[in-house]
Amino acid sequence: MAKGQSMTSRLRAEQVTLGYDGRAIVHDLDLTVPDGSFTAIVGANGSGKSTLLRGLARLMKPQGGAVILDGKAIHDHPSKEVARRLGLLPQSQSAPEAISVADLVARGRYPHQSLLRQWSPADQTAVTAALELTDTSGLATRGFHELSGGQRQRVWLAMALAQETDILLLDEPTTYLDIAHQIDVLDLCARLRRERGSTLVAVLHDLNLAARYATNLVAMKDGRIVAEGDPTTIITPELIEEVFGLACRIITDPESKTPLVIPRHTPERTPTS
Repeated sequence: MAKGQSMTSRLRAEQVTLGYDGRAIVHDLDLTVPDGSFTAIVGANGSGKSTLLRGLARLMKPQGGAVILDGKAIHDHPSKEVARRLGLLPQSQSAPEAISVADLVARGRYPHQSLLRQWSPADQTAVTAALELTDTSGLATRGFHELSGGQRQRVWLAMALAQETDILLLDEPTTYLDIAHQIDVLDLCARLRRERGSTLVAVLHDLNLAARYATNLVAMKDGRIVAEGDPTTIITPELIEEVFGLACRIITDPESKTPLVIPRHTPERTPTS
């Protein structure tokens, strides 16, 4: 954890190893997610970003170590209890073809339902607020299968927001979105953190957007954390070269005053006859 950050953390990984079919992808990893932070996980393809997020979300059981949620190993919590504390926007999802947008977003309220507590005004308020926050209210009566990729992504985000959890994990939340909607989604994430005190963890591919929005940046390579902390502190040409294999300059974004990665110019080759 970077110097000066809060040491309080409801979610952390302790010497976690994660993988598939006995092959480790994430190796003996320690990560503390600061409460109230927007933590962005970045790295080259295959670095273990999404695998780590799946582990934090309880979708994968560690081969070693443990993910700790509220002081207890996350796999020791009942599934429904985890879903009341932690929301997730996975990288890919599927939905029944005939389902409407409103009904899909309403599924985010499932963790709050029981035999004694069925649909309530509070549930409807949560769904309405989630649709408004993601600018999908106008799609509520439409079939989910009718939507574009970008619209579907915003509806999935609305379903996660409808859970009303204090911790939200997002795996590539800007996938399928044009640049304007990418900014809208990340602005919303920043607002949730600032106004509600939410803790967000997102896997992002765009390093400059990660630097602009994250309060805590985690850079991964080969299943391990290479650097972690305030983007203004840890983003250097040396780090970008190590993590992405990219020669670059770092300048200050004139709008956000955050680091801006500028790839070094590669002269065009002159064809030989």
